[in-house]
Amino acid sequence: MKKQVRNFLFLSTLTTISIYGINKAIHVSSTLKNLLKTEKGNFFNWRYGNIFYTKQGKGSPVLLIHDLNPASSSYEWEKIEKQLAKHHTVYRLDLLGCGRSDKPNMTYSNYLFVQLITDFTKNIIGSKPDLIATGDSASFAVMACNMEPEHFRKIIIISPVSLESLIKTPTKRKNTLKFLIDLPIFGTLIYNLIFTEKNISRTFHKNYYYKNHMIPSKIINIYYEAAHTDNSHGKYLLSSIISNYANINIIHALKKINNSIYLIGSRENEESEQIINSYLSYNPSIEVSYLTESNYLPQLEVPEKLLDILNLYLEPIK
Repeated sequence: MKKQVRNFLFLSTLTTISIYGINKAIHVSSTLKNLLKTEKGNFFNWRYGNIFYTKQGKGSPVLLIHDLNPASSSYEWEKIEKQLAKHHTVYRLDLLGCGRSDKPNMTYSNYLFVQLITDFTKNIIGSKPDLIATGDSASFAVMACNMEPEHFRKIIIISPVSLESLIKTPTKRKNTLKFLIDLPIFGTLIYNLIFTEKNISRTFHKNYYYKNHMIPSKIINIYYEAAHTDNSHGKYLLSSIISNYANINIIHALKKINNSIYLIGSRENEESEQIINSYLSYNPSIEVSYLTESNYLPQLEVPEKLLDILNLYLEPIK
């Protein structure tokens, strides 16, 4: 019996060490190119962690908020930042748990990001910005404007997600999954298997781009690196997203909010029009535009077309 226990402990230890080695190798290989540099940016010393951001241009402030995903970062706005900066002071940040920002072991709630956007606006921007947010991140942009409308101007939402998906709440099954991903070593392996370079490429081909042959390998490399910086601690954000802690019902806020809201959808996405119509049913004053030949991330796929729309919605410096 003692021999069996010793063998079990030996095999368990050997397995744990092997998985740790695999995780370490993935971290080193994924960040070897060092594509996400910090030299040209700054850090906002926030109460929950350091937030990486850049500032460029002069004029009315615009805050760019990337999609809420452990592989996402402010690089999402790389192709439109310089053009926007001709008439605006453009801020773009890596959300907590993403990119070059800190990735603490905590539960990432929607209100956490509401606090981040509000505190960043008060402490770094110092005046009322227009907010441009992608996908799930639009939920805390809307909630921030609803809670403290005096600090924000317009909200522009790119590729809005369905209101039904934002209503989903944590369940016992989801919490179990969160617990597994949050585990040291073994949870990290699960995360690394989800965010392989192949899976990220598949996401771009299936969801992010309309023209698959136009996806640059550099973008895949950057998203892969972003997912694995800080020893793959993006897993804590992932576990919170999967378990629905990052969700919030924004319907009441949509009805109540006085800020101007603009939605930008995709003609190539079959669900886009239906999703946007659901937003309009709660707030008919929302303005809508559609892009063609693009999918979820037009700022990377068709930046010129997106800029044409953004320039109509944003007020340039006078």
